[in-house]
Parts: sequence; C-alpha cells; structure tokens
Amino acid sequence: MNEFFQTLKTQRWDDHRYYHHSRINQSLHLVSALSFLAAYALVFVNPAWAALLAWCVSMTTRQAGHFFFEPRGYDEINQATDDYKEAIKVGYNIRRKIVLMSVWVALPAVLWLAPSLGGLIQPAVGLTGYLEDVGMAWFCLGVVGLLFRVGQLWVTQGPMQGLAWMTKILTDPFHDVMLYRKAPLYLLRGQLIDPMEHVGQQAH
Repeated sequence: MNEFFQTLKTQRWDDHRYYHHSRINQSLHLVSALSFLAAYALVFVNPAWAALLAWCVSMTTRQAGHFFFEPRGYDEINQATDDYKEAIKVGYNIRRKIVLMSVWVALPAVLWLAPSLGGLIQPAVGLTGYLEDVGMAWFCLGVVGLLFRVGQLWVTQGPMQGLAWMTKILTDPFHDVMLYRKAPLYLLRGQLIDPMEHVGQQAH
C-alpha cells in the first residue's frame, strides 16, 4: 500500500507542477472540481443528468484551462520542454484529449441522426428523452475513457500506475478544491501565472 500511495502522490505532484501554472487554468479547475462534486452527488439520482453536468460544465472548464490558458512553451521552473511533458504524461495528453473530446462532440450528432443506434436502444421521445440518451452516452464514454487509459497504463507501465491514476482521476475534484481554492483571489490581484515557488523548494 505504501508503494500505491507514493505512486499516487507522485502523479498528483507531477500533474500540478507540470500542467497548472496558469491562475486562469487553476481557477477553471476549481469551477470544474465543484461541478464534478455536484455531478458525483447527482449520479445516484440520475446518471444521465449527472453526465450532462460533468461533460458540459466540469470537462469544458477543465479542458478550456489546459487548451487556451496553460503556457505551452519551455517550462523554466521544471526545466522541461512541452514535448517532453506531453510524452511522459500519465493521463490524457493533448493529443489523447483531442480524440476524447471529438468523440464527445460526435455522440449527440450520432444520436440525433440514429436515435435507436441501429436498434440497440429504444428511440428517445421528445427533447428530454434525447438529452437523457446523450447523457447516458456521455456517461458510458466517461467510464470507457477511464478504463481504456487504465488498461493502457496497466500494459505499458504496470498495474500500480494504472490503479493509482484511476484513483487520482476519481478523487481529483476533492483534491483540486483544496489545491486551487485560492486561485481566483490571486487572479483578482493580477497574478496570471503561479510563481510555483514551492516547486523550486521541493526540487532543492
């Protein structure tokens, strides 16, 4: 168990120090985390609407922070190029995210054009039924996306990396609230980039 928790700690630390320099990105992660927590509660009531909330609010804010606001140049703090960070990223790097988000965007169109998915499901009735079908499709996409990457890590880096990453992803909303709760305050003070002084101290 010590190895598992150390692996989890390392994954969380690398994720923070490599990919969350922008205060806007951090603030969007806070919004994402809070809405994910709401989705976690809603999943026990209505999984489809939980998935709609998770994908439309939680995932869009989270990925917008990475795609549009996170610096992609040379990382002076960690002495690493963007290509290096993308190559070693345990979870979904930009390339993998583009594939995942493309499938996310395509699913509503598929259900609109083929409401029964070739006879696999009961066709939706009305807008509410359509949205619930989209929600369930997105729910399944989230589960498949999670398990697919866990399987990849299991094969390429061992079961410990895969299980630790799955745990990290599922608990990120709780961790991100604690980690980035002050980010909007720094942003209001005009600080666009986290100086990451704690990263330098950790390295020494």
